[in-house]
Amino acid sequence: MLEETTRLHLLYDFYGKLLKDRQRKYFEMYYRDDLSLGEIAEIEDISRQAVFEQVKRIAKTLEDYERKLGLLARYEKRRALLEELQRELSTEEPQELHSLEIVRKLLALEMEID
Repeated sequence: MLEETTRLHLLYDFYGKLLKDRQRKYFEMYYRDDLSLGEIAEIEDISRQAVFEQVKRIAKTLEDYERKLGLLARYEKRRALLEELQRELSTEEPQELHSLEIVRKLLALEMEID
């Protein structure tokens, strides 16, 4: 559950501006403010079931954006390559060819157009 929540937070960071105002409000109340479905339902004067469906729909929408745009996947690849490069450069004797290969992968990732 924690991994799913963390993933949704990251997706929201990338795609939150694409959501409708009401969707952003529900996401923030549920995931960031940690309000229960019942608490949100009471605040918004709607049923708990309506809040539940809205929260599920928002998560699906964020996943759809990621499936189409891939910004989170690209970010994770970039982060992994940068960590690998940092490890390589912090060794006593970094291998120049290996470091250059990592930099080449980073550049290719940055230039990638889908």
